[in-house]
Amino acid sequence: MLDGLDPEQREVATALRGPVCVLAGAGTGKTRAITHRIAYGVRSGVMQPASVLAVTFTARAAGEMRGRLRQLGAGGVQARTFHSAALRQLQFFWPKAVGGEVPRLLERKVQVVAEAAARCRVRLDRAELREVTGEIEWSKVTQTVPADYPAALVKAGRAAPRDAAEVGQIYTMYEQLKRERGVIDFEDVLLLTVGVLQDRHDIAEQVRAQYQHFVVDEYQDVSPLQQRLLELWLGERESLCVVGDPGQTIYSFTGATPDHLLNFRTRHPGATVVKLVRDYRSSPQVVHLANGVLAQASGRAAEHRLELVSQRAPGPEPLFVEYSDEPAEAEGVARRVRELIASGVSAGEIAVLFRINAQSEVYEQALADAGVPYLLRGAERFFERPEVREAGVALRSAARFGGNDALLDDAVDVPSQVRAVLSTKGWTGQPPAGSGAVRDRWESLAALMRLAEDFARARPEASLADLVAELDERARAQHAPTVEGVTLASLHAAKGLEWDAVFLVGLTEGMMPISHATSDAEVEEERRLLYVGVTRAREHLGLSWSLARSPGGRASRRPSRFLNGLRPGGGVARRAAGAAVGGVERGAGGLSGGLRRRDRRPARCRVCGRTLTDAGEMKLMRCEDCPSELDEGLYERLRDWRAAQAAQMSQPAYCVFTDKTLMAIAEAVPGSAGELAQISGVGRRKLDRFGTEVLALCAGQELGDGVTEALGEVADEDGGEATENSSEK
Repeated sequence: MLDGLDPEQREVATALRGPVCVLAGAGTGKTRAITHRIAYGVRSGVMQPASVLAVTFTARAAGEMRGRLRQLGAGGVQARTFHSAALRQLQFFWPKAVGGEVPRLLERKVQVVAEAAARCRVRLDRAELREVTGEIEWSKVTQTVPADYPAALVKAGRAAPRDAAEVGQIYTMYEQLKRERGVIDFEDVLLLTVGVLQDRHDIAEQVRAQYQHFVVDEYQDVSPLQQRLLELWLGERESLCVVGDPGQTIYSFTGATPDHLLNFRTRHPGATVVKLVRDYRSSPQVVHLANGVLAQASGRAAEHRLELVSQRAPGPEPLFVEYSDEPAEAEGVARRVRELIASGVSAGEIAVLFRINAQSEVYEQALADAGVPYLLRGAERFFERPEVREAGVALRSAARFGGNDALLDDAVDVPSQVRAVLSTKGWTGQPPAGSGAVRDRWESLAALMRLAEDFARARPEASLADLVAELDERARAQHAPTVEGVTLASLHAAKGLEWDAVFLVGLTEGMMPISHATSDAEVEEERRLLYVGVTRAREHLGLSWSLARSPGGRASRRPSRFLNGLRPGGGVARRAAGAAVGGVERGAGGLSGGLRRRDRRPARCRVCGRTLTDAGEMKLMRCEDCPSELDEGLYERLRDWRAAQAAQMSQPAYCVFTDKTLMAIAEAVPGSAGELAQISGVGRRKLDRFGTEVLALCAGQELGDGVTEALGEVADEDGGEATENSSEK
C-alpha cells in the first residue's frame, strides 16, 4: 500500500487517526494519497470499508475515487458527492423521521422560479430567470432565509440581478409553491438532512454508528451548509481527513468559502497537517510560472500558499505572445495548435482556456477555419446558445424585410442595423454590473456585435442579408461532428482537468481580472483562477492577449496585471497587419452615389477622445457630459424643418431624424454630402431625400417657398415649437 508514495504522501497514508489536514497543491497526487490512506487503513484493520464515507464535489471525481479504491482492495468504501450521500440518508430515514415517502425531487427549479416571479408580477427574461435561480441557490447553501436575503446580500458584497426586495419576494413565493406541490430541490436535500440530524438524535447516532471515518476532498470549496452537515455526521468525534488547496478557491460566487480549510487548525488544535508540494503534472517551467502567479497574491489564502516543486524533466518555456487584435490572436493560437498536432501532440491533449464563454466564438471559428476539430466543454456552442439563436431569428427577419423595417431607418450600415436589432433583445452599449447569467447573455450578444463590425470592415458593401448568410455558414462550420478534438473551455470549467498543452487567451485588464471584480477579495480570486489555468498544463503553455478588439482598432488594451514581473523582456509581440483608415469615398450618382463606409474605427468622443459605446453618444460623437458646440439657431431651424417634413409625410417627426441626429448635425455643421454622411443617423436613403435641404440650412441659406410656407404653418400651429415623441423613438 505504501510502495511508490513520496515521503509526504506516505505521511498522509499512515496518518490514520484524525483529525488530518492535507494541503495539496495542483498536480501533487492528492487523490493518490487519500485513496492509499483509506486502503491502508482498511488493510491494517483500523477502518472497516463500510464505515468510511469519502465525499467530494462532482460525480466524476467520486467515480474516479471508487475505481481507485476497488483496485486497492477497498471496494466497500462509500465515495459520493455531498448531495448523493445526503439524499441516500434522507430516503432511508424519512419514513422514520417524518412518515411516508420522501417528497419528489424537483429536477428543474427554473420553471418554478418563473411561476413564482409571475405570481409576484415580476417579469424576468431568460437570463434574469437563471440569475434569480442562482441567487436562490446561493441563499440556501449559505442558510439565508428569504426575509434575510437583502441584508445577506449587502454583507456578502454581492450584486443582485434585480432589486433585492423583488428577489426576496420571488424566493418566498418559490418556497410556497414547492410546499403546495410537495416537492423539494437539491439544496433542500442538504437542508432537510441537516434538519433531521439536528432534531432526531437517535437518527444522528445511527448515522454516526454507520460512518466512523470521513474524508473530504476539495475542502476549500465547501459551503456553510455542507460544513454544517459534515459537523452533524461527525458529532463529537475527530476521525476526519480533509484535503484542499486555498490557492484553488474559485467558486466563492456559489457560496463556497476556504475559511473552513484555513481555520481547520483553530477548530482542531491537535490536527496533523501535511503539505503536498511535489508536482508530478507540470514541467519545471510551468511550475515556476504558477508559483510566480501566486507569489504576488495577498489575503489569507496567500498566507497559506504552497510553493510547488516540479518532479518532471525540463520542458519548453511558457510562451507569452502579444497580438494586434482578437482575430489575430485566435488565428495565431489555431496556427500553434496545428503545429503541435503536426509534431505529434494529440488534439485531445490540447486546450484553449478563456475567462468567459462568450470568448469562445472567435476560437471556434479560427479552429474550424484551420481544419482543427474541437470540443466545447462546460457550455453550449456559441451558435447554440439561446440568446444567440434568438438574435439570429431577429436578424434574419430584419434582413428579410430590408428597407421596409422601421427599426432600421436610422441604421447607416450593417453594424448599425445589427445594433438596432440586438437592442430589442436587451443588448446595451454598457455591460451590466456583476457576473452570472445576465452578464453571460450580454457577452454573447456583444460577441455577435463584434462579429458584425468585423464582417462590415472586411466587406464594406455587404448587406444585412449577407451577414446573416455568413453567420449561418459559421454555425454550420462549428457544428461539424468531432470524435476527438481540442478542448475549448472556460477557466472555471477546466478545474480538475489537465492537458499536455494549454493556451490561456484574452489575458487583458478587464478580462483577467474581469471588470466586475472590484474588491480586493474578488481580484485575488481572479488571480487564483489564472493560477488554476496555468497548472492545467503539463508541458506546453501559451499565454496571450491582444491590444485591440478588432483589426485596425485602437491599441488601448493592457496585458493583465497578473503577468507583471512574469513576462521575460515584457513578452513577445506578434503584430497583425493594420487595417485601412476608415473614411468615406465620393463617387457619381447623386448625393449618396458612390458613398461607402470602409473599415470604421471605434467611435471616439471628439472632445475627450474616450471610446463611445452608447448609441446616443455615438450619434453626437461626444460624451453626454462633454462640452457641446451646438449651434442653437441651426438646431431650432432643423427642428422646424423636420416638423414640416413630418407633416407632409404624415409620419412622426422622429421618422425624419431623431433629436440626437439633429443635435449632431447642429454641432458638426457639415458643409458637404460627405461630411453629412459621416453623422450617425444619416443613411444613404435619408441623404438622398433630405441632404440638399439640410446642407442648405447648415449653410444659412433660405429654402424654397413651399418649404418656407410649410415651416411657417407648423410654427403657427405649434407655437413655434416642433416636438418629438421620445418614447416612440
